[in-house]
Amino acid sequence: MTALHSIPLILNDGTETDFDRFRGQVVLVVNVASQCGFTPQYAGLEALHNKFREEGFTVLGVPCNQFAGQEPGADAEIAEFCQRNFGVTFPLTTKADVRGRHQHPLYARLTKFKNGLLPGLVKWNFEKFLVNRDGEIVARFAPTVEPDSPEVIEAVRQALA
Repeated sequence: MTALHSIPLILNDGTETDFDRFRGQVVLVVNVASQCGFTPQYAGLEALHNKFREEGFTVLGVPCNQFAGQEPGADAEIAEFCQRNFGVTFPLTTKADVRGRHQHPLYARLTKFKNGLLPGLVKWNFEKFLVNRDGEIVARFAPTVEPDSPEVIEAVRQALA
């Protein structure tokens, strides 16, 4: 079991689990917010989730209020907003810190993965981390990279192969 698989998670509905629930799947982990300029990406994330779900892919949304207070709602409000406005069916965690003193353990591990443009800390809402079936982080995408962009689609396909 990798360190990533042992990380505890609490889903938006209160279910206590860990990242091991995604063992064998490819997961795109995204810190999300309901009042951000990138919030329309929820639609693209849901489309991506649906496009590759049958092949063992899922999106995991991690609501976060650390960037300009753009996710002020309670967990139930966040889930309702996502479902009502974007038809979100992919799992959401409870609201979490993705940086700082109270950084969620998942993000403590994710942010160790660096690429040229995105070293270290999460810079804003809708940053994306791709985790392969073995729980290894294989790609990282800036908030400006849309879920349906060629680089995301190609990375997901490679991880699923």
